Amino acid sequence: MTEPTEPATSSPSPSPMGPTAPPRDPTTVLHPRREPFEHGLLPIPKLIFSDPTQTLIPLKQKLLEQSSNHRVDSAAIAESLQISLDHARLVLDTLSSVLPSDSEPLVTSKPGENDAVGAHVFDLVLFLYIQSYKKLLPRTHKDSAAVADVWPSTSAFDGYLSALSPLQLVRSNSRRFMPSQADEEAHQLSYLQKHLANILSLLAEPEEGEGEESLVLTMDRFEHLGFLVQFGDKGSDGNSLSQMSPFFANSDPDMPAVPVPAAQVHDWLLQNIASSLEHIAERTSSKENGPASASDQDVAMADACAVKVSTGTRGASFIEGISKSSYVKHASDIKGSSIKVLNCQESAIYILAPLRYATVYGCSDATIVLGAVGKAVRVEHCERVHVIVAAKRICIANCRECVFFLGVNQRPLIIGDNHKLQVAPYNTFYSQLEEHMNEVGILPTVNHWDEPLALGMVDHHDSLSHPAGVSDVQAESATRVDPDQFTNFLIPKWLGGESTGSTENNPFTLPDAYMASQHRNQKNLGEIRQLLREAPLEESRKRELSSALHVYFKDWLYASGNIRQLYCLQGE
Repeated sequence: MTEPTEPATSSPSPSPMGPTAPPRDPTTVLHPRREPFEHGLLPIPKLIFSDPTQTLIPLKQKLLEQSSNHRVDSAAIAESLQISLDHARLVLDTLSSVLPSDSEPLVTSKPGENDAVGAHVFDLVLFLYIQSYKKLLPRTHKDSAAVADVWPSTSAFDGYLSALSPLQLVRSNSRRFMPSQADEEAHQLSYLQKHLANILSLLAEPEEGEGEESLVLTMDRFEHLGFLVQFGDKGSDGNSLSQMSPFFANSDPDMPAVPVPAAQVHDWLLQNIASSLEHIAERTSSKENGPASASDQDVAMADACAVKVSTGTRGASFIEGISKSSYVKHASDIKGSSIKVLNCQESAIYILAPLRYATVYGCSDATIVLGAVGKAVRVEHCERVHVIVAAKRICIANCRECVFFLGVNQRPLIIGDNHKLQVAPYNTFYSQLEEHMNEVGILPTVNHWDEPLALGMVDHHDSLSHPAGVSDVQAESATRVDPDQFTNFLIPKWLGGESTGSTENNPFTLPDAYMASQHRNQKNLGEIRQLLREAPLEESRKRELSSALHVYFKDWLYASGNIRQLYCLQGE
């Protein structure tokens, strides 16, 4: 089979159905699983095939022959794909973060044990197939002048855009806004619709004959489609894919189900995808024709200054457009298991909750604290942002002048067009942090904050055209924050929510150099306080000294970005 043509549009045509059509049961609507498309794409050229099916079918057979239990480790992946061991381990780690089942051995394995468990071959080939996916381009705001007023860019880089590469110019021309959730879902469904026959051919096996007509799917192989699609909003928390299908719904668990012709599965899935695209078109059309809603995540931000804090229809919480203020969310405030922080600037944002996934996109001059993220964090198109997070893994893409204070169980991944990134060890805590980390499976004894892995500067999954030769350029990596410049970040107790937690200190051990620097700073502070108390100064001179110290402290607050922490003192 050959590579299908990529869908030209991201949204389906509106349905002729009128407003009197009965509402659909949400549990019967087929959705793409967003996680593989949002957190599972790796810009490694050797993983992107011009004809995925022709490459992956023999690769699948080779891997199955090498394994007695259908699982392969990073060495087998590296040898089969002709990639480095580091990249093969990255494939394993990334795959484990986007698998749908929490009972999958690769998901439950502890940090460093993924090789011992290995990836299931059928999950791996589906993961490799979707590396051909092309993401929607970020949208620009309809009123670019208004955005320019609200989103001033004062970076030192801004005066030198003429010296940047064409790729950098494309990415610097305007503030980026994520495509709407409806557009992304429609785009992902259209991709699956075009590629479905090829995807099924990777899972199917022949039965009594030759050719496509004889291909069948067992229930076990059918379940692997749950990597890409799900019914309803709950995903892995709901029914399995086979129980939602007409083929295996009433199968006796003690008896092997009869394999189903792949052609029947293909037709059934195509019918459900078409129905879902129609459902999205109806929903989008009704929102465009109806009054705007603050909770509508499928409509573009109406105003550059607007603030939207809401829960999307698929269980993700959104924080959008926070400006020059402080904002806090606790576990009880969040519906679902993922959060997206979008287009916030000059703010301090605290997400003190256990999460599975988190995305920070298009933010500038902000401090963002993410509690505990058990699957993956992605930070993209941000400028001069401080991100503090305890997470299983983090991916940083197309950011500049950002600092990341990390407690991460896997190596930070850096991709795209980045400038002047810095990493530092995790530097804060709140009372329920360790409880949240335990809940999502983050180990405080493992922290790879200072081992960033930089891939290519070009993301082959975007829809931009790239200048010749740029695809071979490696992304700029991150430097370590100087220990003498490292400071702890204090989350005010009144922002910490319920004080029922037991965490009283940073659960991640600081490296020796950073611990020694802190001790020196504390000692110096004590000595300065003692000198000031004992200084034989007249009252007028003491006032002058106090005023000078306040000026220097204020300058430090602005220069370090810590002025953002004071927004919480301003009141609402």
